[in-house]
Amino acid sequence: MNIEIHDAALEARIQKQLQATGSASVEELLLRLLETQEEQDRWLLENRETINAKIRRGIEQLDRGEGIPEDQLDAHLANLKSRASAALRECVAHPSLDCRWSS
Repeated sequence: MNIEIHDAALEARIQKQLQATGSASVEELLLRLLETQEEQDRWLLENRETINAKIRRGIEQLDRGEGIPEDQLDAHLANLKSRASAALRECVAHPSLDCRWSS
C-alpha cells in the first residue's frame, strides 16, 4: 500500500512523531500509533460503565447544587494539583509509605 501525504502540516506532524518516538520508518510509526489507539479504545470499552457512572454521579451532584462555582474552579483545581504533587513528593521521599491512588 502506498499513501501520499499532500498536506504539509500533516507531513510535519508525522516527521515530528518519527523523531519523538524513535521510529525507524513511517510504517513503524503508524504501527505504534495504531497500537496506542487500539489500546485506548480497549481501555475505554473496558471502563465504559465506570466512566458513565462517574459522569452520572457528577451530573446528579450538579443537579443538587453541589458543584463548584465557575469563579472558584481554577483555585479549586490548583489546590487539588498542589495537594497531589505534595502527596507524590511524600511518597517518593518515603518509599515505605503505602501510596496507593484511588479515583
